[in-house]
Amino acid sequence: MNSLQTYDRDWLSKYHRLIGIDEAGRGCLAGPVVAAACVLSRKLFESPDALVQSALINDSKQLSSASRESQFTVLESLRADGLIDFAVASGSVAEISKHNILGATRLAMERAIEQLAQYTDEWSLPQMAAAEPLFESASDVKVIVDGRPLKPFPYAHEGVIKGDGKSLSIAMASIAAKVTRDREMLLLGESYPNYGFEQHKGYGTASHRTAIRVFGPTVAHRKLFLRKTLNSE
Repeated sequence: MNSLQTYDRDWLSKYHRLIGIDEAGRGCLAGPVVAAACVLSRKLFESPDALVQSALINDSKQLSSASRESQFTVLESLRADGLIDFAVASGSVAEISKHNILGATRLAMERAIEQLAQYTDEWSLPQMAAAEPLFESASDVKVIVDGRPLKPFPYAHEGVIKGDGKSLSIAMASIAAKVTRDREMLLLGESYPNYGFEQHKGYGTASHRTAIRVFGPTVAHRKLFLRKTLNSE
């Protein structure tokens, strides 16, 4: 059992379900911010085959695109076997403009976790009161999110700094979010072939910034991000 598995197994000695949340695309110049939530139970750690499969999971930032796609297939297999579940949601470019990137990220995370809980009657999301010591046992579900705690956020949770390299559930969420967003950016590249979205996925590479200067921004670009980035050059 690797360190990511051990971290989550330790949480599951106290709770019946563990939900990890992560995002992809927060620092991009274009496209939505995408969040995923992944729920694990003790059943995952009782299956030798699942332990072998999940040992392959790693922080999505440490993987090539092909490796992420391969590990996303592992997630789908584990979900088909009823050993995990995950959901993915996004915050649009318009919502990033309206709520800023942190607000849109929280919105995407809230949507993902609520979507995850929508189709089950086996567990429910912990309300904020469960975060208080007096109510610690009020929920059998623990929610952890990569990075610092979210404020505001309607569900009790704990932030884990660099959680995608510590927690299996967060690492799984990071893969689901990244693969989903990358696929969306490939489609965006087909709609706007001059910008190279299929290569840089919306990040502020030199070639991307050059394309913006030459062809102008698209509706998929985040206007505030462009002002900050291009005005600094």
